[in-house]
Amino acid sequence: MTDNTAIPATAPAPGLVTVTHLVYALHALSLMIGITTAATIVGAFVFGVPSIIAVVINYIKRGEARGTYLESHFRWQIRTFWFALLWCVIGGMLFITLVGIPLAIGIFFAAGVWAIYRIARGWLALRDRKPMYTNR
Repeated sequence: MTDNTAIPATAPAPGLVTVTHLVYALHALSLMIGITTAATIVGAFVFGVPSIIAVVINYIKRGEARGTYLESHFRWQIRTFWFALLWCVIGGMLFITLVGIPLAIGIFFAAGVWAIYRIARGWLALRDRKPMYTNR
């Protein structure tokens, strides 16, 4: 059996690893704000200043990560943010109708749990210096 999580030949710059940890920390801060305040978890994740700063950093630095295992982390973080925003929009559209409110609340809750999972899983893989996934 082969290991599909092998680190690409190009090693990332140590500073870029630190930036990637910082981005996960900013996303985690937004999630904690959502957990500990009246905001929804996914709402704080998508609309919170720490996550917005994190996504901007992702887009600025992702070119430097090309060819390293960090490239998958940058893609993972960006996709997590945009899919969470998509679920917020869907939940928000449902929230407008009286009948859709319970479904919207369920979507907001599920998207919050999903965002927590994605950030935790990604950060743990980064700690182990593993890519998030491999392209086959």
